[in-house]
Amino acid sequence: MTSRSSRTYTPRARKRHVVLSTVAVSLLALSACSSGDSGGTATQAAGTGAAGGGPVTLTLATFNQFGYEDLIPEFEKTHPNIKVKHKKAATSNEARDNFFTRLSAGSGMADVEAVEVDWLPEMLQYSDKFTDLNSPDVQGRWLDWKTKAATDSDGHLIGYGTDSGPEAICYRSDLFKKAGLPSDRESVAKLFGNTWESYFAAGKQFKAKSKVPFFDSIGATYQGMVNQLPAAYENPTDDSITATENAQVKKVYDQVVQAGITDGLSAKLQQWGDDWTASFQKDGFATMLCPGWMVGVIEGNAKGVKGWDVANTFPGGGGNWGGSYLTVPKQSQHPKEAQELAAWLTAPEQQVKAFKKVGTFPSQKQALESPDLLSFKVASFNDAPTGQIFADRAKAVTLSPYKGTHYFAINDAMQQALTRVEQGTSPQESWDKWVSDVKALG
Repeated sequence: MTSRSSRTYTPRARKRHVVLSTVAVSLLALSACSSGDSGGTATQAAGTGAAGGGPVTLTLATFNQFGYEDLIPEFEKTHPNIKVKHKKAATSNEARDNFFTRLSAGSGMADVEAVEVDWLPEMLQYSDKFTDLNSPDVQGRWLDWKTKAATDSDGHLIGYGTDSGPEAICYRSDLFKKAGLPSDRESVAKLFGNTWESYFAAGKQFKAKSKVPFFDSIGATYQGMVNQLPAAYENPTDDSITATENAQVKKVYDQVVQAGITDGLSAKLQQWGDDWTASFQKDGFATMLCPGWMVGVIEGNAKGVKGWDVANTFPGGGGNWGGSYLTVPKQSQHPKEAQELAAWLTAPEQQVKAFKKVGTFPSQKQALESPDLLSFKVASFNDAPTGQIFADRAKAVTLSPYKGTHYFAINDAMQQALTRVEQGTSPQESWDKWVSDVKALG
């Protein structure tokens, strides 16, 4: 999940780049039993605990919302000699800083560490520091692209896939109705169309009849657009940085700035910021790009607010934003039990339960065919059939964009550039600053 794409855009560049530099040097120096698809049968007998038969306490480190709060007690009930201590970072960025700092130090990592897809390539540089999770019990469990992304050059499976992030458009049906526009999800899907041009054109129609901004931020909207580029920032052949010369990136930047700033469609809110969170209670904006996990976020922030719904469409065809993995660092003193926990949490039954709890859409093949998933509706979203909608959106995803070792830092710099624009810096000046920041990465 939730996971999930990089789901935070808080500017912390200086601190983060210092951490990156320190961690990179330290890591270079360091470098000189799973369950079956039933979700209940494990290669290690349930509850065996430590070698001496005593209880084992595992630490599980995640971030944002994975939907594990109710699952952990269920796991402990069926594994009485294993206790799980859950540590949850507020954002993906915070989790990433903790992850690499402790990896560099050689101690302090959790027994099971969640890794977000946008910084997975960085982690794979040090795959020898993690347990190979390959097992006959889990072969073929996930969508092929999900497993491939977490497999290193030696064929070691370094992470078990949690969620994926197929995208739709979430919108306020009450605000559309008030503006005299179509408000039911089928009509709104037609209004949005299937291109970015048609989505932004719908925004202009809405703006002409409402004082509410059309979408939350240009940074969030850019993320959905850039995820549709096959190789936005790096050359897949040698991982060299090509971001500043990629005309497609500049086109997306110009397009989202035009729509959000020049045409006035953006609420100029940075996702995960306090103002963004509070805006859900204040009619802050009418639409937003919406991977499956975002439904749970909206539900949490918009309690008591009626009118949210989901349109079964996405500009540009299909798009995936987010998705995470569970890994087992070799620092763990209980790798077999840790692997068992990671396998159990990513089994089909648990992926469906997590989706129903917080909207983290499964990446597990069997889960995607579950009637329990496909029939699921969200009452607070006008009974939107989110299970079927996001299953349809998952089928529309035809591209798995290349994200190399520099992706996270480059994209973070871009999010800062877009934030600057929303705060008043000229688009060209902010672009030039981004180019300079990217070139400084080497």
